[in-house]
Amino acid sequence: MFPLRDTIPSRSFPIVTFSLIIINSIVFGYELYLGSGLDQFLTSLGVTPVFYTQAWQENPLQLISGIAPLFSSLFLHGGWLHVISNMWYLWIFGDNVEDRTGHFRFLLFYLLCGILATLSHIILNPLSDIPTIGASGAIAGVMGAYFILYPRARIVTLFFLFIFIQIVEIPALFFLGLWIILQVISGTLSIGLSNASGGVAWWAHIGGFLAGLISIFFFRKTRRRK
Repeated sequence: MFPLRDTIPSRSFPIVTFSLIIINSIVFGYELYLGSGLDQFLTSLGVTPVFYTQAWQENPLQLISGIAPLFSSLFLHGGWLHVISNMWYLWIFGDNVEDRTGHFRFLLFYLLCGILATLSHIILNPLSDIPTIGASGAIAGVMGAYFILYPRARIVTLFFLFIFIQIVEIPALFFLGLWIILQVISGTLSIGLSNASGGVAWWAHIGGFLAGLISIFFFRKTRRRK
């Protein structure tokens, strides 16, 4: 299944969502420019779980130097498919959530979900020495918020079944529910595999989605009745 759009029109221009997409695209363009220096760049600005685990056990003051990567890692991506799919999902679900929170609060919500998603990954993969990068966790939080705010929406989806391709409208509850179920299954199967889990931070997706489910109640604006 691949989402094409939702059926809920945005009431205002999603300036924060649009800006996040532009920033992520610019940063990815810079990554392409780095060439052989890319690995060092991703290592220094990504989140390496084992660093936080060791710092917590040996010298908690070292965790201060790990604060910046919690933010910078949210704007890094590992390839074209990674960045395009993330930005596409952000565009589909972000504008409506931004509508219901307001621009500034949406930015805070997005960053909070991203950080909580990353912390979830660290807790479940404490010995991993692979830098974690990507906006997936933050966007999963946006999807979690959408699940709560727009349960009656429908997602226009490109549906693949063997050689058959069809465009269908799928209820948002079903689309997002199936998505998080697949993340939980994949995350559960990856436990104990650490560096052999295919490079996908499944528990960051799960943690971000749960963070969005819960925290949106504190960030959404109350609708006024006419």
